[in-house]
Amino acid sequence: MKFATLKNGRKDGRLVVVSRDLRHAVAADDIAATLLDAVERWDEVAAALAQRYDALNAGQAPGAFAFDPVAAAAPLPRAPQWCDGSAFLNHGRLMEKAFDIAPIPDSERIPLMYQGGSDDFLGPHDDVPLPDEAHGIDFEGEFGAIVGPVPMGCTAAQARSRIRLLVQINDVSLRAFGPREMRTGFGFFQAKPSSSFAPVAVTPDEIGEAWRDARVHLDLAVQYNGQWFGEPNGREMNFGFDELIAHAAKTRRLSAGTVIGSGTVSNAGGAKGSACIAERRAIELIDQGESRTPFMHFGDRVRMEARWQGAPVFGAIDQQVVCAAPPQD
Repeated sequence: MKFATLKNGRKDGRLVVVSRDLRHAVAADDIAATLLDAVERWDEVAAALAQRYDALNAGQAPGAFAFDPVAAAAPLPRAPQWCDGSAFLNHGRLMEKAFDIAPIPDSERIPLMYQGGSDDFLGPHDDVPLPDEAHGIDFEGEFGAIVGPVPMGCTAAQARSRIRLLVQINDVSLRAFGPREMRTGFGFFQAKPSSSFAPVAVTPDEIGEAWRDARVHLDLAVQYNGQWFGEPNGREMNFGFDELIAHAAKTRRLSAGTVIGSGTVSNAGGAKGSACIAERRAIELIDQGESRTPFMHFGDRVRMEARWQGAPVFGAIDQQVVCAAPPQD
């Protein structure tokens, strides 16, 4: 199944089911008011949502309309929790090599994860308002999983059945804040403003054999200001989403609707390019002795899209960075 949330002036928007080809949608708020409501009551509503989805794809859903991703919010405009991993160790190794950083102990055995802000996710075509270009504005292409309720102490094997939906993410980062915040031992805060999401969340079966080993085996095509930037594949996660979920749930329960991020999609060898500017800058420093690609300026645009069998899966993130308006008294 595929779902989106349309903006309607309310914080959690309006749930719609989206056709497999992303061309049409039909309201589903009579079944579940919002996507969070659907995830919280999944066992109760999944069958009715599947029936609505099948009817839409068959052209037999009353009230169907053309799906406009510009009208979409993030599938979950706000979530109970946002736990972002760093499951592609190639990305970290490049950073360590380029900037002579000591390896993080046990990083090959224990996943890295921080808890980000989940109260204000951005939609796929929303501008990204930020206060200052000097903060080192970057994009980060990721995949993510939305879970049902996860008990404390859940194993990786048990976690797989808790994955309800997959999503595509632009985890916006402000690189100027990162080094200091990491040195404090408290992790990211100012370095991580609101993340953005592709318009559609999908059940794992929608990508067929591309969903294996709790990993999304899809290329994530990234364009920056209209130019190819990279298309790394999600298969090289060193920790699958099942392992990330189990890590997050080691000492706490996870509420239904918690979003688990993969971290920047990154592939060894460099031929697939990168999904963030920081990684490209690290490669430039290693190969050429200096970083040449600047971080983002206001007006710069990034586009991200994953495809399966030639067709878009989640729809595209396509947005520009803008100067945030000063707060009003």
